[in-house]
Amino acid sequence: MLDLDSSGNLTMSFFTKDDESQEVIFGENICDSQLGGRAKKLGTHAFLVTDSGLSGAGHPDKICKILSDSGLRVTLYDRSIENPTDSSAQTCAEVARRSGIDLIIGLGGGSSMDTAKGCNFLLTNGGRMVDYWGIGKADKPMLPMVAIPTTAGTGSECQSFALISDDETHRKMACGDKKALPCLTILDPVLTLSQPAKVTACTGIDALAHALESAVTNKRNPRSYRHSRIAFQLIQENLPKVFAEPNDLEARGKVLLGASHAGAAIERSMLGAAHSMANPLTADGGIVHGIAVGMVLPAVMEFNSVDPDACSTYAELSRIAGLVEESGDDQEGARELILKVRSLLQLAEIPKTMNACGINHLDIHNLAKDASKQWTAGFNPRTLKIPDFEKLYLKLHNEESCEISSPQGN
Repeated sequence: MLDLDSSGNLTMSFFTKDDESQEVIFGENICDSQLGGRAKKLGTHAFLVTDSGLSGAGHPDKICKILSDSGLRVTLYDRSIENPTDSSAQTCAEVARRSGIDLIIGLGGGSSMDTAKGCNFLLTNGGRMVDYWGIGKADKPMLPMVAIPTTAGTGSECQSFALISDDETHRKMACGDKKALPCLTILDPVLTLSQPAKVTACTGIDALAHALESAVTNKRNPRSYRHSRIAFQLIQENLPKVFAEPNDLEARGKVLLGASHAGAAIERSMLGAAHSMANPLTADGGIVHGIAVGMVLPAVMEFNSVDPDACSTYAELSRIAGLVEESGDDQEGARELILKVRSLLQLAEIPKTMNACGINHLDIHNLAKDASKQWTAGFNPRTLKIPDFEKLYLKLHNEESCEISSPQGN
């Protein structure tokens, strides 16, 4: 995986999970120079999974040409939807089955990546996505997959999980299998330049939440924390630069690296209560995921800071970021970290509350029930029951306005 050396310079290594390995390559315009030759070693007929917004930006045409010029056949599927469902993954897999492909390429944001992974599960192992809800339930081999993110957010390019929603309940199913981990991830910051400002903000805040949540889960370990720490360092330093100057490729590249490190951290340590609370707000309230998770993150961090280990970790991240002196106590460090998060949320124009998003206070009990059932809830450093979720939702409910329209152009 990509790392920082003692001088803060970017270096290259491999990210390995059990007996599966993933190569991650990074650089401006690296798709142009590397994709064709590497893809040719993996298959002969590529299935390019993306969305219609990216087709409008021209990225899929560029990728198709690179692959075709390298001698590969290409089938383009640009019908990925936001928050993919079992039925949308089934549709994608059926097109892939008819096309006779032997390589899958996911191009775009998390939704395209999840659709590509879901397609891989269904194409190679059959059934429905609910059959793979959990970890390691795919018995048969899966096709090689290449991940090319065009957003710096989900970190799905460094995860073996596909997040697919149930068509009827809208509940997100985390379907994980080491065979679904992309064997090659290409991080090209040039591809992120086409993002609208709102998408940049939402995905950047999502990546920040991934770094901070994965750092304190009850499943955290030295390897996951290493990725969380590097992710936080890269994101908190460079996301404000991207907000100030959207064409700053160096800053965009470092945020992209940070998002991928955060994805690798999630792979090893999962997420926590902020994502448990955000998912019902998205599924039931229509609030964009990055807005939802950003809105709840400070309250969850305050809740977690009561736990000594979580407080100590927050303080360490605060010291790494230079927010407090090395001699500062843990409580001070945690407070300053939360203030830093709030400042980044303000720069991203993430609302502080959810009342004007159309979330009635009478809905809070149902939201809390849904949050308690989310798969990430069990990994939070402090245990939460339904009343705990209710208190956190109520804390976020007042008269301030917020933007809930769905950003386009992943």
